[in-house]
Amino acid sequence: MDAAQTGNDLKALERELESLLQAHARLARAVRDVFVGHARVVDELFWALYAGGHVLIEGVPGLGKTTLVQALASGLALSFRRIQFTPDLMPGDILGARLLEEDAQGKKHFSFERGPVFANVVLADEINRASPRTQSALLEAMSEARVTLYGETHALEQPFFLIATENPIEMEGTFPLPEAQLDRFLFKIVISRPELAEIVQVLHATGGGGVRAVAPAMSRGELERLRALVREVPAASDMLELVARTVLATHADADAPESVRRYVRHGASPRGGQALLWAAKARALLAGRLHVAHEDLEAVCVPALRHRLLLNYEGEAAGVDTAELSRAALAHARRAR
Repeated sequence: MDAAQTGNDLKALERELESLLQAHARLARAVRDVFVGHARVVDELFWALYAGGHVLIEGVPGLGKTTLVQALASGLALSFRRIQFTPDLMPGDILGARLLEEDAQGKKHFSFERGPVFANVVLADEINRASPRTQSALLEAMSEARVTLYGETHALEQPFFLIATENPIEMEGTFPLPEAQLDRFLFKIVISRPELAEIVQVLHATGGGGVRAVAPAMSRGELERLRALVREVPAASDMLELVARTVLATHADADAPESVRRYVRHGASPRGGQALLWAAKARALLAGRLHVAHEDLEAVCVPALRHRLLLNYEGEAAGVDTAELSRAALAHARRAR
């Protein structure tokens, strides 16, 4: 390929990227108009979306978690289903069921009735209220974008984006998510109590008793193309090594900071390194950069790792924040290079 052709291809890519970033800007504005405040939460949600992962959102009731997810689905013009998790929810209520039907000739046959997981954007509300058996029904969907029932495999329509929520203050009647399930979430996003100005904004925006509808701002094709470009963002070898060192620095029996060695029982898996890298690529692309920088890793470190660090008894008793341990691991990895 000659230099002229290469230059034309680069210009075409730049124009395409500019168009995609404009679509993202429209979508972000539409979501922020409905989900007031918490700018960091919205940013993290978009990084996970474009990185192709799933999200666990933790926050007390009434902070707008459902509103945020509904606004995102509307802005993307994608199908949306909300599943309210309860102790009596069964796997079939999520995945679907096989029904016995009779045709006009009187012949009986089985048909598959798809469950609510067969949607582009799925909200698993209060996921920790369901039993571990029901929680595990989502594992295959989250990892492989498919559902296997009665010996038959059904692919989920792409894009597939699962957002689960949990209430951190209500423990009675809940089942903590097992480590294998937590590891399937690219991010864990924590929504904290809003500040005074943010509460005033919420009251002003919802004073009429309703929530503003979100018009489509990004097409399915634009979303899928943006996701594809994210995976193509290059990361230098030193960035890859830094990600690997950060993952190792979350393990107490490795080269880790003192706080990790004291409080962590199990550290992040290689999937945690993938989450760091993919999310950093998404952030870099949204910033208009075609390479991963240190600032990208710093920005995505906490949501990518906080749920992958399991505290020991001393850490649990002391109420150690895994967000701080995640930052300590990245800082230690940078110093060790």
